[in-house]
Amino acid sequence: MTHTAHAPRYWPLVLAATATLLVTMGIRQSLGLLVAPLGRDTGLGIAEISFALAVGQLMWGASQPLFGIVADQHGPGRVLVAGSLLLVVGLLLAPALPSGWGLLLTLGVMASAGAGAGSFSILIGATAQHIPARKRSMTAGMINAGGSLGQFLFAPFVQAVIAAAGWAAALWALAATALATLPLAWPLRRRKAATPATTPGTDGGAVAALGLREQLRIAARDHSYWYLHLGFFTCGVHVAFLVTHLPTEIAMCGLSANVSALSLALIGLFNIGGSLVAGWLGQHYRMKYILAAMYASRTLLIAVYLLSPPTPMTFFLFSAGLGLTWLATVPPTAGLITKLFGPRYLGTLFGLTLLSHQIGGFFGAWVGGLVMERFGDYTWMWYADMALALGAAIINLPIRERPLGLEAAPA
Repeated sequence: MTHTAHAPRYWPLVLAATATLLVTMGIRQSLGLLVAPLGRDTGLGIAEISFALAVGQLMWGASQPLFGIVADQHGPGRVLVAGSLLLVVGLLLAPALPSGWGLLLTLGVMASAGAGAGSFSILIGATAQHIPARKRSMTAGMINAGGSLGQFLFAPFVQAVIAAAGWAAALWALAATALATLPLAWPLRRRKAATPATTPGTDGGAVAALGLREQLRIAARDHSYWYLHLGFFTCGVHVAFLVTHLPTEIAMCGLSANVSALSLALIGLFNIGGSLVAGWLGQHYRMKYILAAMYASRTLLIAVYLLSPPTPMTFFLFSAGLGLTWLATVPPTAGLITKLFGPRYLGTLFGLTLLSHQIGGFFGAWVGGLVMERFGDYTWMWYADMALALGAAIINLPIRERPLGLEAAPA
């Protein structure tokens, strides 16, 4: 069947996945704007609020391989619906339980697990099996760009609602918005039937005939898969630290909450372009080199930021630079996993990699709050971010990647 014949079948899936990620990531990436008003109105300390959001980072990651197993075995439709309902309920209950344990349960567990059910591993896994191998990197970039667009749209919206009606109203508004993901689950409800295998570990992956346990054993022995985990752990530290604590950093510089909202929005806006470019580059160049360049650029960007005056323009430029690689690491990471193991169990395998990302996210959000309480600023956290970014760039270089376009012979 030609590519033209395939296009009407898979593009509705890509658009539904993109719109779903727009909502779930837009909600998640805007929660850092709640830290200051929550602390002011509830009396909770920044470390306590940060811990609840840090657990949310971990839960978002831990839920994805679990939901990925269900989606890979039974189709993603029910997973997406259940996740949407869990996200809505968690957001609705949070204002009614404004304590440390209440936030831990609602935002840290319920809402985060629900958002995880409608995130990268489920959505990219649901579409990859229906997309020609040569197009997977680009379509993953498009889906990822949806999450970035969500951050761009939701951050100023959330800040506006907080300013007008308070943080509780902002959470209720987000819950209402999350309901939009329910009808989007319909086009993504089925998984493609398994096809005969060729050879394990090839582009387009011929592991369809393998069971999930056997595929997991193969992945567990693959050094390249673990290198991807380590690099993505670092990415999680960066993303969670910044989305949770950048508003506080900006406020410490005497700048308004509007600067925080615009900075988060700029990260999302520029990551739209970064995600699309990363997806396109993945079709033409080695993905491990793309990842290494992205992580190395963060070291340089943070160094420039630390040497710059704390003005609104500094934060806007810093946010724009961050946005270019913010979550643009997702398409090449998912692409490498698909190259190594094929698309059949991508929801599970990429979900496990995202769990590593979110373990890093837990430490990024929580330790950022501890460093702030202990030293009164984030200087040491910025230094740690630079070192981790450089390490991630190096660890991606030895990843085994087959030459682009090399397909396996049938078994």
